[in-house]
Amino acid sequence: MPTQITNYQCPACTGPLHFAGASGKLECEYCGASYKVAEIEAMYAEKEKQAAEAQQAAEEKRAQQAGPDVADGAWDTSGLQGDWGTDTDSMRAYSCPSCGAELICDETTAATSCPYCGNPTVVPGQFSGQLKPDYIIPFKLSKEDAVKALKAHYKGKFFLPKSFMAENHVQEIQGLYVPFWMFDGEAQGQTRYAATRSTTYRSGDYEVTETEHYDIYRSGSIGFEKVPVDASSKMPDDHMDSIEPFDYGELKPFSTAYLPGFLADKFDVTVEESQKRADQRCAGTLVAALRNTVTGYDTCALTESNINLKRGKVHYALMPVWMLNTKWKGKEFLFAMNGQTGKLVGDLPVSWGKFWGLFAAIAAPLSVLGTVLALVL
Repeated sequence: MPTQITNYQCPACTGPLHFAGASGKLECEYCGASYKVAEIEAMYAEKEKQAAEAQQAAEEKRAQQAGPDVADGAWDTSGLQGDWGTDTDSMRAYSCPSCGAELICDETTAATSCPYCGNPTVVPGQFSGQLKPDYIIPFKLSKEDAVKALKAHYKGKFFLPKSFMAENHVQEIQGLYVPFWMFDGEAQGQTRYAATRSTTYRSGDYEVTETEHYDIYRSGSIGFEKVPVDASSKMPDDHMDSIEPFDYGELKPFSTAYLPGFLADKFDVTVEESQKRADQRCAGTLVAALRNTVTGYDTCALTESNINLKRGKVHYALMPVWMLNTKWKGKEFLFAMNGQTGKLVGDLPVSWGKFWGLFAAIAAPLSVLGTVLALVL
């Protein structure tokens, strides 16, 4: 699928097109027309053909310049694409002087604040080519969906400060494509467990517990495809882990047609820096799968594990995330919502005034009751 077109214009009025997750189409903000991505890309067939030829030439050049085969046991990055090439002409870059985030978008999308730290000032600049993504999952849920999800997250939180729930905070939600490395491979290994099974019965005046001890051994293997590890140092790893999984059934070859209307973060965590987390996730999944086969025991403790990883290809992808960063009494609060599935995570502040008020309301009658009991006794 061609992926080189960036400056998409409405065939009807030449206005800028943006990708709408609800319809899965490119829509014009001026005349209201909508088009399938394939339709617009077909209109730029000649440009795409030229870009594809340029990409093929670049790949052939890389192949000629390639060194020896990937080292045994290392992750294979040979399949990653080159830089953005001529796409950079219609891309824009923004940097945040507060947290250092580097964001990119198409030329029709303006960044007004940083989605990571909430800093209202971002400095525009010219985008320079970096590694181009292999895949993208388009936004499926709208900003309105994110607002509803966040409001639902607020409900029932008695200790949440009213000022934090103000409408002006909710409206600061921004759509951001977060960079991810995706690892293919296989995990093979063996684990050993110490398990027990106890039986209790009565013998005369005694209650007897008999415990049987077992030494359990398991071995197996699991293949992996596209194990995700976020490649942005600004995004907390626990937030990204918590909003998974993404539905890879909607994973598409990267096209800049999905970028209009959204920001995209440039990766600042390399494959080498991410491979430890990838190894842990792959090995941990196999250990968990083997543990799940040990059933019927009262206790089970892992005593030994030996996991070997067969590391395969690495892919680069952009994942859709709705983000809200807001401050309350000098403290920052970051929320993230999966732009495909709607799963939302984030920490909430506590109104200590409400907390201590409720504590006093509960403590006062207990104190009186304690005094009365003391007098009676």
